[in-house]
Amino acid sequence: MRTIRLISLTIAAAIALVVTATPALAANAHFKHGSPVFTDQGLVLNATGTLTGLGNGDILVVVSATGVPHGVCTNPAGQTQPPGQNPAEVTLTGTQSIPASAVKNGNASFNVTTSAPSSPIPGAPGCPNSKWSETITDVAFTSATITVYQPYPTVVLSQTFTL
Repeated sequence: MRTIRLISLTIAAAIALVVTATPALAANAHFKHGSPVFTDQGLVLNATGTLTGLGNGDILVVVSATGVPHGVCTNPAGQTQPPGQNPAEVTLTGTQSIPASAVKNGNASFNVTTSAPSSPIPGAPGCPNSKWSETITDVAFTSATITVYQPYPTVVLSQTFTL
């Protein structure tokens, strides 16, 4: 009788363990040494690197970069004029989804490029009047935030970098 009771308790404990088991979550997600690397590509910012300390599960990497755009005004005749008053600061984002199968020993590489700003700027606010067109020719990026979700919407890492 005592043996049957012990076996029953062992089976119950094993079932409870299986039922409550969940995939391993990131305990200490961080950037691997030398990561991330940012590359200013004019109108967009690229961020590459390797994450480590990840758990099992799909990953979403979001890069949000802030910068000051430089605009050029063009008159209705199509002649480029001196640069106008530069538009207000912009925030551009990019994302990359990484499947759980790409996480190897808690590591995963990422390569995310932000979107470009809208150009030409509607209404040409930095130009002499709204009949002109204002085109963004470059963005001087000042900061970038990388946020890592595993799984979404659980944030396992968020860090801001000054560029």
